[in-house]
Amino acid sequence: MSSNLSPARFQLFFSRHLTDWQLNGYYNASPMTDSGLQAYAPLLIHLLIASALAGALTAASVLVGWRRPSRAKQLPYECGMVFILFDVEAIFLYPWAYIYRDLLKLGPSVGLYGFAEMMIYIAILLVGYFYLWKKGALDWHKY
Repeated sequence: MSSNLSPARFQLFFSRHLTDWQLNGYYNASPMTDSGLQAYAPLLIHLLIASALAGALTAASVLVGWRRPSRAKQLPYECGMVFILFDVEAIFLYPWAYIYRDLLKLGPSVGLYGFAEMMIYIAILLVGYFYLWKKGALDWHKY
């Protein structure tokens, strides 16, 4: 401790700034109320404001925006489908592969059920891949 900061001033400084804090309305020392739903009020207000803003901007775009349809604008926008197929495959396939050995330990019927479910999942993904292949979305040299 320095000579100009006496122990009393040292204790006063730390007690005022670090431990003497006021409880506000959101965090208080009283026990929880009956429902506890008041903690979700800020989230509800945020969602309402975001929904109102999204609706207002969409309505303004429809009312003010130009409508000039063209052939390119009428084509379906499918670039997101490739991402979804590859991303969703990675999201579900890796965790399944990690726990598959545990499924087998639970019993042969549980392991067979987990394997059958993954085969159904891969079959659904293959339908999407074949669709994209047929549409030419997987041909990178075309562009």
